[in-house]
This record gives sequence, structure tokens and C-alpha cells, in this order.
Amino acid sequence: MADHGRTSSYITLDEEWGAHNYHPLPVVISEAEGAWVTDVEGNRYLDFLSGYSALNFGHRHPVLVQAAREQMDRLTLTSRAFHNDQFGAFCRELAELTGTETVLTMNTGAEAVESAIKVARKWAYEVKGVEFNAAEIIVATGNFHGRTTTIVSFSDDPAAHDNYGPFTPGFVTVPYGDLEAIRAAITPNTAAILMEPIQGEAGVIVPPSGFFAGVRQLCDENDVLMIDDEIQAGLARTGELFALDHDGVRADLYTLGKALGGGIIPVSAVVGRADVLGVLKPGQHGSTFGGYPMACAVGRAVVGLLATGEFQERSADLGRYLHGRLDELVGRGVASVRGRGLWAGVDIDPLAKTGREVSMALRDRGVLCKETHERTLRIAPPLVITKDEIDHAVDALAGALEA
Repeated sequence: MADHGRTSSYITLDEEWGAHNYHPLPVVISEAEGAWVTDVEGNRYLDFLSGYSALNFGHRHPVLVQAAREQMDRLTLTSRAFHNDQFGAFCRELAELTGTETVLTMNTGAEAVESAIKVARKWAYEVKGVEFNAAEIIVATGNFHGRTTTIVSFSDDPAAHDNYGPFTPGFVTVPYGDLEAIRAAITPNTAAILMEPIQGEAGVIVPPSGFFAGVRQLCDENDVLMIDDEIQAGLARTGELFALDHDGVRADLYTLGKALGGGIIPVSAVVGRADVLGVLKPGQHGSTFGGYPMACAVGRAVVGLLATGEFQERSADLGRYLHGRLDELVGRGVASVRGRGLWAGVDIDPLAKTGREVSMALRDRGVLCKETHERTLRIAPPLVITKDEIDHAVDALAGALEA
């Protein structure tokens, strides 16, 4: 599928007027439904990335679109200066779904993480008794929690971190999956441990078995909060509501985003213990759009879809099928495959192609995917995908590797 004049004109417009903070594949999408997108030339592609898990339910899921349309016809924004008739129901339904007590609504995933950091520090000073301005949060190598200045302060990815200082202090980095390193890093000033249950941006890195059970035990023994970043991994992506559920562990706080907005609008939240989120008092934290009626209406529809368990089951069943098919490519241009559910990191053999080259070859075969860290494909199809569509994509990947 060659680039035609119409595609080139859109890309030229983007390049001329948009900041160059992304390097997208040269395809211009104009329509989408379910697991498929259509470009401005009329070419159809299978979406094998689903907006980095923001489109877990596919493009334009009818239940979610209907919820957004109905709310748009009634009320869009009040700000939190007033109550609205969607907010309380959304908080209750999300808390019941997640088995938590309190919901703090925000907009983007990064805002949810920033909010969790603020809450953890406030809790440390007011409840745990940490000396003022001395609170520390333990984080992991290879982490990705967002792009704000505070969050990139503890990123070890040069592209995300370099030349954005001075950086926010108060973070201690340990190797991901190293329980003994966490044990050694904990001090009386430790407020929280913040980690992803599976590291997405790093290449869908799955921690060692028992790691998070050990983290939970260390948190309990040392009066430290466990913060689980489920923004990419959560909401059925791995075959469970939370990726942490695979470990049989509960966190004190969870950060949610991406799929919580159904691929329609940004919706994020911190959910967890009432006594921890309860350190926030009126005027101490907020967001004009956090918990606005449109967000709550779409979020309630998302919660309704997840409450049936259908998408968790689809992700688990189809995930086993996807990983089985991907494993067939090991030694045929693929060095290794890892992940859970409908989420996979596929390491391209260094002697074969780069991730970008494979992504371009996949595009030419009607499948859209994207590389991370040069030689890894991050695969995350919508949870509405079928076995036949998985076969189509994996066969395309095989062809792309052989070309």
C-alpha cells in the first residue's frame, strides 16, 4: 500500500503545523469500527495496537458511543464547583467493580499518577509521621508512568528524561523485579512503592513469579503504601480486571486511565483505600474536568462492560491463542515473546530487521502496530478481535519478517 497524494498532503500539514514530538507511521486514519481502521485512501487495516490499550473495547463500541451521545444531549460540563447527576454513580460503580473504597477522578493517566504521588506524600506526613519534605517513593528501572516533569524525574529512558531538569527529588530507583533491592531501599522515610504490574513501554516486561506478593509483604511490614499503575495493563487487557490480580495481591492505591475513557474521551482515576485518599480536603487538589458529566457517563458505560466479565474472559482465551501463534515465529525472525492476555512484547531478532522496519512492512500488509525501544513490537489488539483476525495479523507478521 503505497503512500498516495492525499495521504502525503495530510502528513505535510501535520509536519508543518504540529510539534514533532511523535514519529508516526505514514498512514492517515479517517474512520474506524471495532478492530479495524480505514485511511483517507480507503485502505483498511487491522488495529494491533488499540491506542496503547485506550481502545480495549475497540473503536466506537456502540454502548460507549450511545452513552456519550446521550450525555452530550443533556449536560457536558459543570466543573466540580457544583454536583452533577453522573459523578456519584460513577464513583460508586467504579469502586464496586474494583473492590475499592474511594475514587479520585482525573483526566489523563499522568494526572492519575501525579495525584497518587501527591496523596502518598501527604499521607506520609500526616499519618505515618515522616519528617516534612523527606518522603521517598520507590520506583523501578524501565518504568513509564507519564510525561510530566515530576514523573520523568524518575525515568531512566533518555528520550523521556534528558534535558528536562531540574528534576523533582524524592524518588529511589531499584531494578524491576528485584525484591531484595526494594527491601534494602526502604527507610523510615519511605511513603510508597509505585510500579507497573507489567511494564508496557519497556516492552511488556512481566515480573518474576511471586514478586508482587513480596512487595505487598514489605509494604505491610514497613507501613508503606503499594501503588499499582494499571493505566496500560488494567481493565481486562491481561485477562483479569487488574494485571496485579494474576499475583493474588491487592494494592492500597490503583491508577487507572486509557481504557477507562472507552477510546472516546480522556478519563482517569485513583482508586483505593478511603483512609489514604481521605487525606485530601476541599481545595487541596482538583481538576476542572476531573469527574465532569461526559467523563462519568462514558466511564459508567465502561464499568458496565467490564462488570459482565466478558472482556476479561475474551482477553484470557484469545490471549492464549495469540501467544501460541506468536511463539511459532520464534527462530523465524523473532527472538522472544512475552506478555499476558491480549498483550505481547515481541523482540525482533537483531540479525533480522528493526522494529520500525517490521512495523512498516506490517502496514503494507494491512496491519498497524508500532515498535518500542528499536527492536520490540508492542502488540495490544482490541479485546473485540477474533481468532481469524489474530491469524490474519500473525500471518502478516510472518510475511513482514521474511520480506
